Amino acid sequence: MSSPEKKRKKKKTTSTNNPSPESSPIASLPDDLLLSIFARLSRLYYPSLSLVSKTFRSLLASPELYKTRSFLGRTESCFYMCLVFPSEPNRRWFTLCRKPNRTSTKKKKSNGHVMAAIPIPHSPPGQWLGLVAVGSDIYNIGGGSIYEEYSSSVSILDCRSHTWREGPSMLVKRNCPAANVFDGKIYIAGGCEDNSSSNWMEVFDIKTQTWKPVMNPIAERCESIICKSAVIDEAICVFGHKGVAYNPKEDRWEAIAELNYLDLGWIWFTYSVIDKGLKGLPKFADHCRVKLADYGAKMAVLWDKYLPSSGYQNKTIWCAVIALERRNTQEMWGKVECLDAVLTVPKSYEFVGALSATL
Repeated sequence: MSSPEKKRKKKKTTSTNNPSPESSPIASLPDDLLLSIFARLSRLYYPSLSLVSKTFRSLLASPELYKTRSFLGRTESCFYMCLVFPSEPNRRWFTLCRKPNRTSTKKKKSNGHVMAAIPIPHSPPGQWLGLVAVGSDIYNIGGGSIYEEYSSSVSILDCRSHTWREGPSMLVKRNCPAANVFDGKIYIAGGCEDNSSSNWMEVFDIKTQTWKPVMNPIAERCESIICKSAVIDEAICVFGHKGVAYNPKEDRWEAIAELNYLDLGWIWFTYSVIDKGLKGLPKFADHCRVKLADYGAKMAVLWDKYLPSSGYQNKTIWCAVIALERRNTQEMWGKVECLDAVLTVPKSYEFVGALSATL
């Protein structure tokens, strides 16, 4: 057999043994069967599956898939991160997923995770300091910019279809308010020009899609600029230069001293992660950025490191997932389940937020 004939035969054989994704056996299965298969898989694999074909992308974004996941009891926490890159007007969204075509690795605790970019069109403007997640939705609430823009707008990101929609506006225009979720409702505090008793806090009922003011009898203690806030022991704790706590179940307000009220176990754990280190985590450099974020019943720790191979023009973002255990009232213990370098970014990136949705 001549050399040209051998080449033609070899080329034909290769084409036969490597069908395109659209013509592969699994891609030709009925849609309802594919939905049933996808619903049983972790969402960590969805970004990779969406690359297989247009059919897969369509099914993975369909409402029917998430109805099936809910029916089968396969909902899970999905981790999202939002960044700003230099010279880019729009925010960039990423979700934690499994690395495609992952080969076995000898790195301790590495599970081959990466941050996959999500194309989300028409992202709302602003700095997005009022981000909270409820169910499968992420809420961007109020204004937030160096120009002190006050706004009552609410934008909602549907994490199933990765599309934005407008939500019901707040009763009061706000700039950089504190946002917390308690008992399926969103509580917004501060960030308003008038800190009167009826303005300082309001609550959004997800079921009725309505806002209501939360009357505050100690409004004179409350401030417009919020440094931090958290839900601790069934109370929404909000801190400026002073601290206040509101218990929605008892409709009770109280003035609090910041360090006396915070859960001592959580302080010890956070201090251990950032300053003292946690077994399985590296020691963080003084110049690196460290962020803690909720990941369902676990915690995600994000930090960055300069990438020498880029001439120190880029950084690598690392992510560790930590399982939490409360040993007693004053101690919170953590176990590192996985640790991975998940994304390379420009050194001058800005961190907007990280949170988990349930899908």
